[in-house]
Amino acid sequence: MEGIVDATTKRWQDGGNLVLGVWMFFSPWMLAYAAGMPLAAWNAVILGAAIVVFAAVAMYMPRVWEEGLNMALGVWLIVSPWALRFTAERSAMMNAVVVGILVAALAAWAMLRDKEFEKWWQDHHHAA
Repeated sequence: MEGIVDATTKRWQDGGNLVLGVWMFFSPWMLAYAAGMPLAAWNAVILGAAIVVFAAVAMYMPRVWEEGLNMALGVWLIVSPWALRFTAERSAMMNAVVVGILVAALAAWAMLRDKEFEKWWQDHHHAA
């Protein structure tokens, strides 16, 4: 069962990412930028849905790759205001950056708590 971790170890981080993904999905309407910034809105909706899916999967079938994907989605959220040029819309930009930092941090935390990842890391990154 390589790559499977103790579900209780990661459950709260994955639950946190699930909530953040739901928030991200609905945030264009909650923060009132859906109509004025369609690219930022689509970014939030698509990434929010993806974060929800991967967090839900990680809650029931915890694997390191799911955390890696959520970490990548978080990093994309952080850089997306500049990449997609919606930094002028402060609420959309701050939302993407803050949620991105939180998603990436929770995913990294869950990954670092993964026993298989910890063993792999020690085997590959410590000189004997």
